[in-house]
Amino acid sequence: MASLSFHGAAGTVTGSRFLLEAFGRQLLVDAGLFQGLKELRQRNWEAPRFEPGALGAVVLTHAHIDHSGWLPRLERLGFRGAVHCTPATAELVRLLLRDSAAIQEEDAEYANKKGYSKHHPALPLYTVADAEAVCRRLRTVDYGEWFEPSRGVRCRYHQAGHIVGSAQVECHVDEGRGVKRLLFSGDVGRYDAPLVPDPAPPPACDLLVVESTYGDRLHSKLGPGDALAGVLKRAVERRGTVLVPSFAVGRAQQLIVVLRQLMKSGQAPEMAIHLDSPMAIEATEIYRRHAEEDGLEAVAFGKASGPVFGRGVYLHSTRDESLRLNALAGPRVILSSSGMLAGGRVLHHLRRLLPDPANAIVLAGYQAEGTRGRLLQNGARTLRMHGQDLPVLARIEGVPGMSGHADADELVRWLRGMPAPPAQTCVVHGEPDAARAFAQRLNGELAFPAKVVGHLEEVTW
Repeated sequence: MASLSFHGAAGTVTGSRFLLEAFGRQLLVDAGLFQGLKELRQRNWEAPRFEPGALGAVVLTHAHIDHSGWLPRLERLGFRGAVHCTPATAELVRLLLRDSAAIQEEDAEYANKKGYSKHHPALPLYTVADAEAVCRRLRTVDYGEWFEPSRGVRCRYHQAGHIVGSAQVECHVDEGRGVKRLLFSGDVGRYDAPLVPDPAPPPACDLLVVESTYGDRLHSKLGPGDALAGVLKRAVERRGTVLVPSFAVGRAQQLIVVLRQLMKSGQAPEMAIHLDSPMAIEATEIYRRHAEEDGLEAVAFGKASGPVFGRGVYLHSTRDESLRLNALAGPRVILSSSGMLAGGRVLHHLRRLLPDPANAIVLAGYQAEGTRGRLLQNGARTLRMHGQDLPVLARIEGVPGMSGHADADELVRWLRGMPAPPAQTCVVHGEPDAARAFAQRLNGELAFPAKVVGHLEEVTW
């Protein structure tokens, strides 16, 4: 008997981990980090309900940390299998995991230095050495190419349109008495989005595992241009700095393209744009390298021999370059990761800029429950950082249309391309209200027999 159990991204949008067991062997689809609420983050430290040393392989849908960021922890716990992914995902995973591990080590060191951790000493979840070790297990597979990560299980990737390299995972489990077809949506991207192709139509399947991040919401039809233009105009009037917390992979690149388009067209005033993220800078080069194979517009990144993004965009890789930004007055734009204000350089900019009403903090995308970004989005008057409560005096601005996730209508549009309804649909990767709303819509509108699965729930066949 084969089974699928949900060890993450069930009842929440983070920590994607789905355990497929067949023929006495196990493989994991995604190995994501839990983010947001403390009780979720604590799951990253818990012993898994499976034996990492017995895990034969991991199959990744894409590189984002909530889908790949637990890999070094798996390595630390004894995992020694292969990690399968697309070529672009492999490049991004190497980048993201090294950065995540460095942040884990730096945060533990900082907590010990300042003495604000309840644990003595504070320890990292994993180390750079763990990240380097698990990156040596990466095995790349092109879209459309069948591979066998585990005996009796064949998989292939289809374009998901979320970030460069992102994929839907089609799995065929040969039970001897017939083949069970599974499809893992991964994160489904938007249609007509900058820098990424549209998601490919989903193949036929018997069991569908589908995300529901925006399962109860629709994105604004206006797009980000008008909102961003207004933010920049107000920044010029107040001589303030605009801080945009942005995911280093995908969001940062799209934001700079949109900002430069607004300035070049005259819709927004010209001002310096600072990309303060070594990871985002390297991710931009990965996007540029894979633009041609994905049929994207490489011209968005400037000429191959010229500056990335063209003039007016300044790249800050080193710590000293980042610190020098503190001495620069506005108006200007700073993009820095992470997108939900979970950690990284952006927090040091936030500490400096948040107490000044001349500045603006732009939230351009989904903010998970329990993150600093969600607290600001919900109107928090103070924000706790590094053991201090900071007053929220800067303007908090929302920008619609920048999410890399399909909204409810786009998910339905994507699923209408499936040749026939699946026999089972498991709704995951959404907060409870969003997941329930999307399951109801699938049942009623598409006649998909859908249910929301819970943490550690198991489906057998």
